[in-house]
Amino acid sequence: MAGLRSFGAYIPTLRMPRDMIAKAWGRGSLGGERSVANYDEDTLTMAVEAATDCLRGIPREEVDGVFFASTTPSYKEKQSAALIAMALDLPKTVRTADFGHSLRAGTSALLAAMDAVKAGALTNVLVVASDSRMGYPKTDLEQLFGDAAAAVLVSANDGAVRIDGAVSLADEILDVWRTDTDTYVKSWEDRFAVTYGYTQSMVGAARTLLKQSKQDPKAITRAALYSPDSRSVQGVARELGLDPKTQLHPTLIDVVGNSGAAHALLVLVDALQETKPGARILAASYGDGSDAFLLTATDGIASVQKRVRGVKDSLAVKRTMPTYERYLAFRGIAELQPEPPLRIAAFAGATVEYRDRLSWISMRGSRCRKCGTHHFPIQRVCYTCRSKDDYETVRLSDKSATIFNYTLDNLAGGMDPPVIETVLESEVGACRIYCQMTDGDPKEVKIGQPVEFTFRRMHEAAGFHNYFWKCRPQREGGK
Repeated sequence: MAGLRSFGAYIPTLRMPRDMIAKAWGRGSLGGERSVANYDEDTLTMAVEAATDCLRGIPREEVDGVFFASTTPSYKEKQSAALIAMALDLPKTVRTADFGHSLRAGTSALLAAMDAVKAGALTNVLVVASDSRMGYPKTDLEQLFGDAAAAVLVSANDGAVRIDGAVSLADEILDVWRTDTDTYVKSWEDRFAVTYGYTQSMVGAARTLLKQSKQDPKAITRAALYSPDSRSVQGVARELGLDPKTQLHPTLIDVVGNSGAAHALLVLVDALQETKPGARILAASYGDGSDAFLLTATDGIASVQKRVRGVKDSLAVKRTMPTYERYLAFRGIAELQPEPPLRIAAFAGATVEYRDRLSWISMRGSRCRKCGTHHFPIQRVCYTCRSKDDYETVRLSDKSATIFNYTLDNLAGGMDPPVIETVLESEVGACRIYCQMTDGDPKEVKIGQPVEFTFRRMHEAAGFHNYFWKCRPQREGGK
């Protein structure tokens, strides 16, 4: 038996109206808007956000597996799942694995987690999928794609959702692809890709699953199906005998875009957020074949719905991208002038990163065992009582804080000035923490403002990505 104990999602704050892209190129708009990862976000940081949402209220020492899926990982040779596990402050004994190279990578990871749990090898496996793909400028894909992440916790018991069955179908076809040197996604002619790729595989896998499960399509409460655009999924639903108006869950294409390997799980999480106990859910992904799942919501789903932010609370927080040109700069498509030499150059060292990773990546501070003073980063000598090496570490990343002081730095340079530099006071022992603010309006920053922590990419140096924690204004939802 395997089920979903929890679920969560993350959608970046920035949204770009498709009219803005269309106007830049003097062409038609597909309508709606797409999500855009901020300049300090990538698939790894979005995965940490979705996983954090999924694990709200769940003891992290109970997680014994992390499977990460993406077609756009931050590294081509370095495991993202291990870094995600470290940022989440999970036990070192956790089993980690990366899945990629397919839009089905997210559900491939889910199937592997189900097998591990059923076999008794693992008990609670966190599956997190995240993608940030790029379409060629001026194309429909540039407008259609969006950035997002979704996560589910697969457990030995059914938890919030029972997984009743699953079917996989493999099908070789060149419809959507990137070679090992491509930056932008390529695709064949639309009708060929949708008719002979997407529709055939989705219908084939879902129909086989329904037949094996002896499930009447009309008894399906909600169909959470991957779709490459906002229309094609309706044809799949009709071929399966589903009513698109009453049974098909929204594709999220109009408000998020197609989020690649994360999209099937993102639509599923959105459907689960409004599902009642006893509901039957059909979910399916696509990518050189299809994975289909039949699920039933249990009485436990209500507590998860109250605990997580999921898709709905993520969508409620947004800022509009100021200009299309800013988007090009964030993506590295438009190269900006290098910073003036008087500014401090970004630096990094793998040895320093290794030595301080408990503070930098896991965001652990220290508490003096003698006087109780909290420090960040971890200090061997207590500021207050001067005791040495007599401390315990405490996690600060999932605790709230308030702004103790701040400054707006217009001379620091960077991609999106001014840089908001803050000194925070954590709810844990009034620990003082220095960090930058992101996703905030400089005009609205004030002393005493509640904030929460978010894992972000700080800069590029020494040939690798340098991650650290920033703060952002406290958001609604999530307990």
